[in-house]
Amino acid sequence: QVQLVESGGGLVQPGGSLRLSCTVSGTFASIADMGWYRQTIGKEREWAASITSGGSTNYADSVKGRFTISRDNAKNTVYLQVNSLKPEDTAVYYCTANVKRYRSTIFADRYWGQGTQVTVSS
Repeated sequence: QVQLVESGGGLVQPGGSLRLSCTVSGTFASIADMGWYRQTIGKEREWAASITSGGSTNYADSVKGRFTISRDNAKNTVYLQVNSLKPEDTAVYYCTANVKRYRSTIFADRYWGQGTQVTVSS
């Protein structure tokens, strides 16, 4: 089975920064798009950023200019650098990846990590 594990969350003051990481492990042929979502208690999970296998990025308006998504294909890892954090950024951050399990598989399957908590508070 494919596993995604996030790390790097924590408690920071407003204006602070964190670097979130997510590594894909298991048996698979390749990883296509990867991304980050976040979810606050009582609210739906919302998309924050995404990156294609070729490195093209997209961001939600709420994080654009403050967050940066990147990936290291050799390490099967996607990162999210979060800067200028605000209290409203407090959430559980989840990474996701579209993973092709086998070369013979036509479509990739979406996998999710268990999340890492980011708390922004003074």
